Amino acid sequence: MGEMVKVALDAMGGDNAPGEIVKGAVEAINEKDNIYVILLGKEDAVKAELAKYTYDESRIEIVHTEDVIEMAEAPVNAIRKKKDSSIVKGMTMTKEGKADAFVSAGSTGAVLVGGTVLVGRIKGVERAPLAPLIPTAAGASLLIDCGANVDARPSHLVQFAKMGSIYMESVMGIKNPRVALVSNGAEEEKGNALVKETHPLLKECPDINFIGNIEARDIPLGTADVIVCEAFVGNAILKTYEGVGSVLIKKIKDSLMSSFRTKIGALLIKPALKQTLQDFDVDRHGGAPLLGLNGLVVKTHGNAKAVVIKNCLFQCAAFKEQKINEKIQEKINPIGE
Repeated sequence: MGEMVKVALDAMGGDNAPGEIVKGAVEAINEKDNIYVILLGKEDAVKAELAKYTYDESRIEIVHTEDVIEMAEAPVNAIRKKKDSSIVKGMTMTKEGKADAFVSAGSTGAVLVGGTVLVGRIKGVERAPLAPLIPTAAGASLLIDCGANVDARPSHLVQFAKMGSIYMESVMGIKNPRVALVSNGAEEEKGNALVKETHPLLKECPDINFIGNIEARDIPLGTADVIVCEAFVGNAILKTYEGVGSVLIKKIKDSLMSSFRTKIGALLIKPALKQTLQDFDVDRHGGAPLLGLNGLVVKTHGNAKAVVIKNCLFQCAAFKEQKINEKIQEKINPIGE
């Protein structure tokens, strides 16, 4: 058994809370013996869900919270006023070292604000980016940033590239990951002002394997391992990915069920199709870590089911085992500087 990883889990966040959140926690500790979960939320509701399962009760703890931060609330006000919420308490536990990580399917704004204000950034990190893994034909690529910093500067994008490279090499096992900058053309002179200023900085950076600009259409091919952009562009890429993926899956299913002949064909290709769809399932990688903080914060989507929560907890374990924060600290703010 590896070192125990303590994860504070927001049991009240998301469309399927607390049921799917609790189920994911139970599945995670039943599959891996080095995860300890602290469920934050309304105690009665959480206990009622836990009563449905058999699990090692010594590895799940409940911390009662009275407040719930709703999706539509103003993030800054919610963090300031709702001190007894699952998000604020979970962030505080992570900051104080009582938990190694915090996971939430709740308000993205509150998680982003709480991560920066309550957990705080590692010394030298200018901005903390959200960095989800997205499926490609070659495996998975890290999209950084996808929602945290819509007005990023060139120096921020350089740090994103460094942190993304550390994550992909340490967690995903990709040696010398290829880094690309999102632009409207592969040529060096293409792009808006931010891209044009950032390109030469990445090109001169000795810490990363920069391969140049990348157009959005090349991202699904797996041309690069780390996709660098500011959050407005990243979020548009992520949402387009999700939308096109769901439409294609629906169209394929409709076509396969359209006639007796296609139904026979569907039975024949079902195993191969199932594997292909699994390869392009964004949920299998967990959530989007907010990189560069003094503790790990992972945000997953609001309609997350148990399998996503389970994978987020596995993700937290890998993050700690690979000492990602220590590596980011070393890369961003080396000793002696």
